[in-house]
Amino acid sequence: MPIGAPVSDVLHTVENGVAWITLNRPEAMNAVTWDQRERIIALLTEASADPDVRCVVVTATGRGFCAGADLRGAPSTGDLVAGDVARMIRLGAQRFIGAVMDCEKPVIAAVNGTAAGIGAHLAFACDLVLAADSARFIEVFVRRGLVPDGGGAYLLPRLIGPRRAKELMFFGDAVGAAEAKEMGLVNRVVPADELAKTARDWAERLAQGPTRALALTKQLVNASLDVDRSAAFAAEATAQEINMTTRDAQEGVASFVERREARYEGR
Repeated sequence: MPIGAPVSDVLHTVENGVAWITLNRPEAMNAVTWDQRERIIALLTEASADPDVRCVVVTATGRGFCAGADLRGAPSTGDLVAGDVARMIRLGAQRFIGAVMDCEKPVIAAVNGTAAGIGAHLAFACDLVLAADSARFIEVFVRRGLVPDGGGAYLLPRLIGPRRAKELMFFGDAVGAAEAKEMGLVNRVVPADELAKTARDWAERLAQGPTRALALTKQLVNASLDVDRSAAFAAEATAQEINMTTRDAQEGVASFVERREARYEGR
């Protein structure tokens, strides 16, 4: 980077098929701004369309993963009228979380520190969650007299059940990484100095997998709690029909018949 060049508040690299999206406002505990949100949405959209990207990791610099929303950089809204707030949430926080859930590649959250409010929901929307042992998750909305947004009331009951979701949202207490894992909010807790390596190992393993099959699997699982059995079974059959046209599915079957390790290309 040239001397004096501005430091991006969202870092982005692609290595070994993995897109790394890193929130980079450590001085603000990575409270997410309007510009950061739009950049991350764009990067997730690009990852879906880029055949060279086969997994995504979302992480952050410093002590915090994401301390919530920082609206100071948002466009001015002027005097609000009825409907403005709902539209702002729909096009803002909900669109942000939806971009993670709709990304066609597996998305791993590597939670390095406090994840509060929309920051917690950013992590929970990811397909897999790794957390440093120092990480904390906080449903901070009630502390500000607010209703949870960014899909929180949709995500949490599906992850941990309605009673525990209400407990977290009603009290707004911080939940440590170990307790979050016990609840089912986190896949694995690791020492802070092992977080990046573990995330890289998981991501590169996924990046070597059958990318389209993983995308279809993600869609099936995400939709499974919103549909009845008939619809879920029909979606499963359709996904299998689509997947069998991919080169990776054909390679997987061939490698089984030939008793060798599959070599997937993500196509």
